[in-house]
Amino acid sequence: MREALKRFFDGDVWHSFRSSPVAMAAAAVAALCVFCAAFAPWVAPHDPFDLASLELADSRLPPAWEEEGKPKYLLGTDDQGRDILSALMYGARISLLVGLASVMLSVIVGVSLGLLSGFVGGRVDAFIMRVCDVMLSFPAILIALLIDGVGRALFPNAHDTLAFAVLILAIALSGWVKFARTVRGSTLVERNKEYVQAARVIGVSKWRIMWRHVLPNVTGPVLVLATIDIGQAILIEATLSFLGVGVPPTQPSLGTLIRVGNDFLFSGEWWITIFPGVVLVMIALSVNLLGDWLRDALNPRLR
Repeated sequence: MREALKRFFDGDVWHSFRSSPVAMAAAAVAALCVFCAAFAPWVAPHDPFDLASLELADSRLPPAWEEEGKPKYLLGTDDQGRDILSALMYGARISLLVGLASVMLSVIVGVSLGLLSGFVGGRVDAFIMRVCDVMLSFPAILIALLIDGVGRALFPNAHDTLAFAVLILAIALSGWVKFARTVRGSTLVERNKEYVQAARVIGVSKWRIMWRHVLPNVTGPVLVLATIDIGQAILIEATLSFLGVGVPPTQPSLGTLIRVGNDFLFSGEWWITIFPGVVLVMIALSVNLLGDWLRDALNPRLR
């Protein structure tokens, strides 16, 4: 373990990270957001979803630096008296959880189908690629809306856990195509190389060659693509929640908070929607910048 860490800190990737101020700033912002979201019950000054602690008399208070603000509500309160800062931490927790889970599911489905398509070829390859073409002809948000709507229609009285599962499945099924096409292209190159031919000569089964030999050599682009796709998945989740078909209202995400604040935007309570929007942009931008840096760091042509 110590040797592996030493090789990492002496490698090109760590050197590229240290020499990139943008990557370091993006990593700091992403780490801060993840920390606040993961430890929200301990870091947040209030529990915004504890009905016993809410005070309607404190509803729609401005941030603490304005005239009518209170110090205990640093970023103000919403229409129900919930602390905006605490709600942001809890909302980011849900957004990050849905985004990470959906990307992991997209990677599993996309990599498996892309590896199978590129290595087997023939009719299997043609069928999987035609499915990818059909999926690419529709916007990702439309596919997610359709799947989420069908899931809610089939399970109208579903538990919150099932609602989260349907949302994750909807986002994942709209994002697996890019992973499948990327892995297929890399597999088409790898399957004709000498180590694959040698494995075939000595009698290794094609399934073992796929998963033990080809797969490790095609995961580099997948890592970069997954990092960038996390930001897009979070934005899709926020869009679905903003439209009212996302996470349950009892556990609102950043998109739900933006939708709630949008009703009060033109009446002067700008903080209810602006602060969730800023946090959403910070998370998506920091993840995308890290993905751009990782793509350049892993590209041997740019070293």
